[in-house]
Amino acid sequence: MMGLLLGFAIAHSGLAALRPQAEKLVGARFYRVLFALVSLPLAVILIVYFIQHRYDGLQLWNFQGQPIVESIVWVLSAISFIFLYPATFNLLEIAAIQKPEVHLYETGIIRITRHPQMVGQVIWCIAHTLWLGTTFMLVTSAGLILHHLFGVWHGDRRLRQRYGESFETLKSRTSVVPFWAIAQGRQTIELKEFLRPSYLGIAIFIGLLWWAHPWFIRSAGAIG
Repeated sequence: MMGLLLGFAIAHSGLAALRPQAEKLVGARFYRVLFALVSLPLAVILIVYFIQHRYDGLQLWNFQGQPIVESIVWVLSAISFIFLYPATFNLLEIAAIQKPEVHLYETGIIRITRHPQMVGQVIWCIAHTLWLGTTFMLVTSAGLILHHLFGVWHGDRRLRQRYGESFETLKSRTSVVPFWAIAQGRQTIELKEFLRPSYLGIAIFIGLLWWAHPWFIRSAGAIG
């Protein structure tokens, strides 16, 4: 599992690091397609392997069957997806229909944390580690969190190289730790910024995931 996580991290973060130079050679749209052709198959393999082996190793605890714990896990999982997928605000860029750009945001969820995907991944890992309770899940969570913590440094480094002083200004008004900049008075919450179709789309996605979760587990488990 750690090998799969390391391979994905090298491919994903490595291609992100090469983006400025590569886009000059092949163009932003082609490089986005290349990025997806490398990252998505690796992600699918990783997810399928995780589902098939999630109960491997030692069972350290088992809270399954307890309604309160199940509710906590689902609530945490739903919150994690709200943080994990702010990039869906630019679906046309993700699909390379529009020219993919690197944006410097300071609105919506970025006011809460400058690195929402890292925060979402940590919450997801906490929820699933609580539910599964296996040493395999602990290893998986450790690998995922380490990759995303590296992504915090790597992402800030790339934005600093691209935007310079503008990024330093944004950094001074935001925080990596959720709500820390708000607590310090460096940032405020604007609720109207969350009233957008993208958040509704995420809410619908969470509902569909909850509905399809048993089928998803069965399908992934049936792959050889």
